[in-house]
Amino acid sequence: MQFQGTLTKMKTEIGSPIQYYLVFENDFLNVNQLLDKKINISFLGYQCLHCKKKKKIYRQGFCYDCFFEIPQAADWIINPEQSKAHLGIEDRDLEYEKAVQLKPHIVYLANTSNVKIGVTRKTQVPTRWIDQGAHEALEIVEVPNRYLAGITEVALKNYVGDKTNWRTMLKNEIQEQDLLAWRDKLKQYIPQEALPYFIEDNTETNLEFPVLQYPTKLKTLNLIKTPEYTGTLKGVKGQYLIFEDDTVFNVRSNEGFVVSINML
Repeated sequence: MQFQGTLTKMKTEIGSPIQYYLVFENDFLNVNQLLDKKINISFLGYQCLHCKKKKKIYRQGFCYDCFFEIPQAADWIINPEQSKAHLGIEDRDLEYEKAVQLKPHIVYLANTSNVKIGVTRKTQVPTRWIDQGAHEALEIVEVPNRYLAGITEVALKNYVGDKTNWRTMLKNEIQEQDLLAWRDKLKQYIPQEALPYFIEDNTETNLEFPVLQYPTKLKTLNLIKTPEYTGTLKGVKGQYLIFEDDTVFNVRSNEGFVVSINML
């Protein structure tokens, strides 16, 4: 069986375990059903996720021109504290920025390889946590716009990390953490504008990933250097495919790559 199309980040569905899907233009593939099966991935070319032209991907699935022009790739995506739609100030496209920034946002704690702070739109819970490979997460603040979430994250990352160690996450080398205790400890550092939105009475969300075997020595599959790869799939965590020979493939970082996937 063969699937062919442009890679985008895997769609997910909460469950025990989480269900993963590769969605192509005219088809989709339930990745969980490939566990313990040998598959072949072949790199065929590029297609920008925005303009759809067959141009080399620069970042985030976009070609160079689109990356520097479209609102979906603006700096406030990565740095939410730079959001200005609440002030009516345009960055690249005010209507788009209002539609995204002026929605409820969550500031959360997640245990990926260690405790980290993060920001996401409320509609992206728990998708954001799944994409990061968090095995537990806790909402701590719910604010009405992206700017307030951003300044809260900036304040709190002085006391807790904001990055995931992807190697440790994939090896499942997890440190047990009490996220409720972390929430209570961090409350004093939340900016005054966001403090009324602090969440005091919720519980952690636990996530179970479909992994049969965790890698011990990681080898990253780079489709530019290795345009064809064959391996036995042993797990999916975050946005990574994990193979029996310790090869890992980050689907999200290869968005915009056109591939064929064959079940052998």
